[in-house]
Amino acid sequence: MAVYVGMLRLGRLCAGSSGVLGARAALSRSWQEARLQGVRFLSSREVDRMVSTPIGGLSYVQGCTKKHLNSKTVGQCLETTAQRVPEREALVVLHEDVRLTFAQLKEEVDKAASGLLSIGLCKGDRLGMWGPNSYAWVLMQLATAQAGIILVSVNPAYQAMELEYVLKKVGCKALVFPKQFKTQQYYNVLKQICPEVENAQPGALKSQRLPDLTTVISVDAPLPGTLLLDEVVAAGSTRQHLDQLQYNQQFLSCHDPINIQFTSGTTGSPKGATLSHYNIVNNSNILGERLKLHEKTPEQLRMILPNPLYHCLGSVAGTMMCLMYGATLILASPIFNGKKALEAISRERGTFLYGTPTMFVDILNQPDFSSYDISTMCGGVIAGSPAPPELIRAIINKINMKDLVVAYGTTENSPVTFAHFPEDTVEQKAESVGRIMPHTEQEDRKPQPEAILSQARIMNMEAGTLAKLNTPGELCIRGYCVMLGYWGEPQKTEEAVDQDKWYWTGDVATMNEQGFCKIVGRSKDMIIRGGENIYPAELEDFFHTHPKVQEVQVVGVKDDRMGEEICACIRLKDGEETTVEEIKAFCKGKISHFKIPKYIVFVTNYPLTISGKIQKFKLREQMERHLNL
Repeated sequence: MAVYVGMLRLGRLCAGSSGVLGARAALSRSWQEARLQGVRFLSSREVDRMVSTPIGGLSYVQGCTKKHLNSKTVGQCLETTAQRVPEREALVVLHEDVRLTFAQLKEEVDKAASGLLSIGLCKGDRLGMWGPNSYAWVLMQLATAQAGIILVSVNPAYQAMELEYVLKKVGCKALVFPKQFKTQQYYNVLKQICPEVENAQPGALKSQRLPDLTTVISVDAPLPGTLLLDEVVAAGSTRQHLDQLQYNQQFLSCHDPINIQFTSGTTGSPKGATLSHYNIVNNSNILGERLKLHEKTPEQLRMILPNPLYHCLGSVAGTMMCLMYGATLILASPIFNGKKALEAISRERGTFLYGTPTMFVDILNQPDFSSYDISTMCGGVIAGSPAPPELIRAIINKINMKDLVVAYGTTENSPVTFAHFPEDTVEQKAESVGRIMPHTEQEDRKPQPEAILSQARIMNMEAGTLAKLNTPGELCIRGYCVMLGYWGEPQKTEEAVDQDKWYWTGDVATMNEQGFCKIVGRSKDMIIRGGENIYPAELEDFFHTHPKVQEVQVVGVKDDRMGEEICACIRLKDGEETTVEEIKAFCKGKISHFKIPKYIVFVTNYPLTISGKIQKFKLREQMERHLNL
């Protein structure tokens, strides 16, 4: 059975073969038949409540709302908000002592966008932003969109080889970065792959290894061969250049690519997911609606963002959602710091807090946690990786985040596709990632089912048919949110997005009768032990019920006899001690014998991406070395 599953998966991923196209066509037919037999469109009452439930015992839901999708560009959205609430605080960057109203932010973005055009960048050119959270990051995110330039979000931890990979992959014409952050010397790293920069005329770089790169912009220090960001903004403040910007904007479309977000590298080489204005404007708008931001007062719209802006959650659910709803975006620190996040909540009267599970664990474990005033907190978003139920309960109860929303999504989906309603119960939030996000009919187009609705289905990975409710399968998404594609990689795009426009997430999920979705694990993370399919997320949730366990990650490690064995990598709470024997005894009688890990390893940390996601493929490699397998 395990081999059969693997062959099916391999067959689906080998794009270009006639067999795959045939299999996909068969899947499409079976899906359409199942849809006709067991699924109906939502009633008007369900539409009003924006809640979709599966019908006919099959794992398929569609999100719907009476409101129209937004066809504005990012720049048009900023202009609308700046006109509506010009004097409201838009951006606070605590570590740089920056405070701007929406009117001021709009003015600076216009000048920066105009400046980028004045130095020779054009619509469709790619500009890489490489650095930690800062005012410059937000400025470049909005200015590139305003000018029609495609922002490339570059991981600030990238070293020379990684940097070269992403710049060449998308053909970056410009690169923006600070001189240094902590031990990361950005200019020196660039020189390793582009030594020509030291002797180049600013804006006229010619590099052998990076032939597309012509313009290097330094955020904060004059460096050989670079333009200063302040100089670029100043150049754009002339009437002539601002008029040129205004002229150029009439040629922008909401369907233009505007951002390339590299996948986080949890499963291998990063791919450049390409998103449009339409993708991120609507995703941020719909998430804000789910959070009920339209019902909040200005004092209740103060968002603390510790997540990196280079990551989709930071730039879309953070920057863009604040822009859409006139909320104040507060950057607490250049990179995540639990103490700084608490200080920001207390000092800035923060009401919403974003974070990954790892970030929230760190915030809750701050030694002086109880000394901070968190009385203004009311909600937030947790996303990025599966969160154990005990952590959800702790966040709601200890940080006063009763309106916490657990969100699920992928970079390729702009990113959020499932989330809770604030009023969902603690149990619902602890046991799922919520219900499908709404999607709406576009006003200027004849409605088509896939255009009107965000759709999700769970496919039985063995049979290639819709999974029954409460049965694991691969989660697929279709709707406005699906990316334009992976930049320059049509084959990988076809592997991920099939001919019927379904994006195959690679996540194994279940769906219940109310439409709540639970992520069981990654299809690639699934452990096949002697023919038994074992989902790590299930075991991780179980181990979190142990009173001494702070965090746990479960991976499969190779085994000659069983194919794979289970390895639980456990981080204990501060001051706690236990043994392998005690952990195994805790399992007996509570979980099936074949799910009890053969290996228990106590660790102090996990390999992480810069956005806080655990890299399970690296953890698996570490454990196999540690265990001499």
